[in-house]
Amino acid sequence: MAIHALDPFYLSLTLLVTAGYQLSGFAIAYTCQFDKITDLTGGSNFFILALLTLLAGGTFHTRNLVASILVMVWAVRIAGFLFFRVLKTGHDGRFDEIRRHFFKFFGFWIGQILWVWIGSLPVVILNSPAISEHDESNPAFGTARDVAGVVLWALGFFTEASADMLKYRYKSSKATSKDKPITVGVWGWSRHPQYFGEMMCWWGIWILCLSPTANGSLPSASRSAQYGAVASPIFTVILLMFGSGMPTSAKPQAKKFYLKSYGPTARPEDAVIWEQYKRYLRRTSILIPLPPAIYERLPPFVKKTVLLDFPMFQFDERKDGPLAIEEAEED
Repeated sequence: MAIHALDPFYLSLTLLVTAGYQLSGFAIAYTCQFDKITDLTGGSNFFILALLTLLAGGTFHTRNLVASILVMVWAVRIAGFLFFRVLKTGHDGRFDEIRRHFFKFFGFWIGQILWVWIGSLPVVILNSPAISEHDESNPAFGTARDVAGVVLWALGFFTEASADMLKYRYKSSKATSKDKPITVGVWGWSRHPQYFGEMMCWWGIWILCLSPTANGSLPSASRSAQYGAVASPIFTVILLMFGSGMPTSAKPQAKKFYLKSYGPTARPEDAVIWEQYKRYLRRTSILIPLPPAIYERLPPFVKKTVLLDFPMFQFDERKDGPLAIEEAEED
């Protein structure tokens, strides 16, 4: 039997749990001035919400179990990997400029509350009494949406996990030249495959959770809530494309390779590094994986619109180059 707590969709319950968990993490991280629990707290929070709502909902339909388990598997992998990585590196460079500033650091943790709570909406609402108590509107697991959701999640999970593993090996290997970007495996088809994989995971989870509405006869409020949970994959796309994802890596990486060729310590023979990187940009999709031979032949207009390689991600060597050199010389 489902436990009713605050509202029939578990929105208030999960928001309170998430806020309490994240603010506790913030208090520890800010007081101790370290980064080791930041990503661990974020990833594990997804696990907590999926398990909590599954148990509280009290209805263990196959779809509820599968959706909850997939979220928990994703959460364990990403939290475990990021925790392992920060233990190896000792700190997270993203927080070097804000760790000592209370409100800036606090702002990051508020963002993490939103990320976890909005991201978890599909499985939270599926497990809630508003959905789980309507047995007559619970089609048997195996609908086309169920299959599509699981397949999409599996492809996304493989893409994200393999991208993280390959990138970690590339960075930690002393035998691998760092004068060229990583192009092994999924990195040969996309410059940000880990973000594309994460997007696919959350689109898959939302589609998987949708069958009680699309194939059943739920009340209008419950149907609206399930459709409204599309905020989860949309928020993930927006966050990774315009927030903490691609903007923090696309131009900074290009700047790094530009300075290898033209920075204060560059040698004349290093000019080839930037030329090689520009060819890599011409051949490698910024997000959506495509074979380099196909991507290279596409018109620039298609790359900069349909394939999302917007100007905000591009390093302009005529405008950004001199500024990058000036900053490097000051350092």
